Amino acid sequence: MQSREDIFDTLRSSMVELFELEPERVTLEANLYQDLEIDSIDAVDLIDHIKRKTGKKIAAEEFKSVRTVGDVVDAVYRLVHSPA
Repeated sequence: MQSREDIFDTLRSSMVELFELEPERVTLEANLYQDLEIDSIDAVDLIDHIKRKTGKKIAAEEFKSVRTVGDVVDAVYRLVHSPA
């Protein structure tokens, strides 16, 4: 089972790699769009990366409601712990 902390660590590593962010900028409170300057194309890349890591696709509708890194962690946690 992946804990929220495990998901955050994996997500932070992925965001550093995908978007060339400094690791210290990727915090649970960081706003994806304002603090990290993630745009809609980057968000699609992130959704695709999450799918490859988890084997499950996060719904675009659910991703529309995320604003912070913590929101993404929560969405991925729900995704990996949902019944098949």
